[in-house]
Amino acid sequence: GWRSRNRTVLKPWGAWAVVAPFNFPVALAGGPIGAALAAGNTVVFKVASSTAWSGRLLMDVFEDAGLPAGVVNLVSGPGGTLGEALMDSPAIAGATFTGSHEVGMALLRRFVAGARPRPLIAEMGGKNAALVSRHADLDRAALGIVRSAFGLQGQKCSACSRVFVERPVAGPLRERLLARTEAIAIGDPTEAANWMGPVIDAGALARYRGAAEELRRDGQVLTGARVLDDGVLAHGHFVAPTIGRIDAGHRLWRDELFLPFLLVAEVESLDEAIERANATDYGLTAGFYGARDEIPAFLDRIEAGVTYVNRPQGATTGAWPGYQAFGGWKGSGSTGKAIGSFWYLPQYLREQS
Repeated sequence: GWRSRNRTVLKPWGAWAVVAPFNFPVALAGGPIGAALAAGNTVVFKVASSTAWSGRLLMDVFEDAGLPAGVVNLVSGPGGTLGEALMDSPAIAGATFTGSHEVGMALLRRFVAGARPRPLIAEMGGKNAALVSRHADLDRAALGIVRSAFGLQGQKCSACSRVFVERPVAGPLRERLLARTEAIAIGDPTEAANWMGPVIDAGALARYRGAAEELRRDGQVLTGARVLDDGVLAHGHFVAPTIGRIDAGHRLWRDELFLPFLLVAEVESLDEAIERANATDYGLTAGFYGARDEIPAFLDRIEAGVTYVNRPQGATTGAWPGYQAFGGWKGSGSTGKAIGSFWYLPQYLREQS
């Protein structure tokens, strides 16, 4: 009789677009570009308009490494014009986008709306929570929360913007958070003595002003909520790291601000903390501070792609390439696969048998 043989292989898609954000302009471009190239694709790289020079320097690295001309191609311009034209081009077989939830969701709809669906790996931000139990080491928790909330001026998709603390330790934690926050040195980030610099641009400053006004009007400012424009700070977009309280239904609990802005709420139990932490469209990172026997409940029930426990270096931030995979659930990521994991690279390939 007849015998048949079968071989299954993975093949590249073709031309792959990589759209990178401003906040980690080399890492969040180099990672997807490297994956696309390793899979055999060519790349069109759209750099963020506010950090275009870093993209140009990254292209120099590729050239110095001996990459042939035309394998990676840099384009620069506004996302609303050049970016849309790039993503709508029929020559683009697939794309990786890192940016806001709003833009990422719009791109996902466009990528399935044509004559054929195209793959889109979308990393779309977070509204990340730290949960603090009554059994937590409060000094460790305060250090980790402040580092995650205000490092890089809160301009990280993994930044901590929500804290849920059990009522018996809410006061002591709040005191520690305020003390650490008000001790932060703010100024020229090229000077080692300063820990916080300016927000990225005038648009971010305007968003901060708006959020601060909402907090003053609808909630309670515990610290911050003011623009810093005295002396040398008048020459940049400097703002005070902000901690506040506001009603649970307010939009400041829901919307990603990408600013040094932290809300704190008291809860009656760890169960309530987990429920409130999960009550968001996002699911990127989450952190927990508490006793060893409480950890399994947090890890089993929290809806986040990247989790941390009792970590003073950062409550919701700090995934190291090569050590911890980084990717979001729910509205924070479109594929459920994390960069740096064993399952990331195959997304840049398609199967043939």
